[in-house]
Amino acid sequence: ESSKSYLSIPSIISACEISGSEAVHPGYGFLSENSKFSEILRDHNIKFIGPSPEHIGIMGDKINAKKKMEEFGVPCVPGSNGKLKNVKEARDLAKKIGYPVLLKAAAGGGGIGMKIVESENHLEDLLIQARSEAIKSFNDDTIYLEKFLKKPRHIEVQIFGDGKGNAVHLGERDCSLQRRHQKVLEETPSPAIGNEERKSIGETCKSAMKKMKYEGAGTVEFLYENGEFFFIEMNTRLQVEHPVTEAVF
Repeated sequence: ESSKSYLSIPSIISACEISGSEAVHPGYGFLSENSKFSEILRDHNIKFIGPSPEHIGIMGDKINAKKKMEEFGVPCVPGSNGKLKNVKEARDLAKKIGYPVLLKAAAGGGGIGMKIVESENHLEDLLIQARSEAIKSFNDDTIYLEKFLKKPRHIEVQIFGDGKGNAVHLGERDCSLQRRHQKVLEETPSPAIGNEERKSIGETCKSAMKKMKYEGAGTVEFLYENGEFFFIEMNTRLQVEHPVTEAVF
């Protein structure tokens, strides 16, 4: 049972101490993006093969991730600067950036707590629904708002950092074919962008990771529409689809 093994931090620490292990590779799923796990390993002088607890924490919260990426010059989707305080704030912002808009759970993933709002008439009800889903699934009802892009490509950039200010990017993967917000097919290079755009977005991601002093593997995810990239989130781990990149680079 995973709750007593792969999800049990005390069990993993015990296994490391019994076996004399000096490091843990988190893989994907389970505790791979759990900042507390990374922090506890550090406290026990066990190397977490991945980012610092601080970077996992920042990028695990989509609002903080967006703020951090904006600081580093990474283009982001227009929207709220943080948590929506109330319906009035949501209405005012949606009117300013134009419908349709997207409500998203800050701690979310897999489309949970995500609602497309086509008009002001539906905003209040969908905000209530998004908050309800978020609190049930993530124990966090923080919702933020973004401009909804109607037909974007979904493009992600694979990066690696050494934690000392050096970083590389390994091109992009195009995962635009999705079902229920879950990726169905990945391809690289993306057929939607040219060499100049590829170089530009790769260098932008590499620059941001160097400034962060990011360590380990990571994937910076973007929506792409009409020649523009918009950051949406970062996965602070090796993704399941990494062999697609490895087959090419």
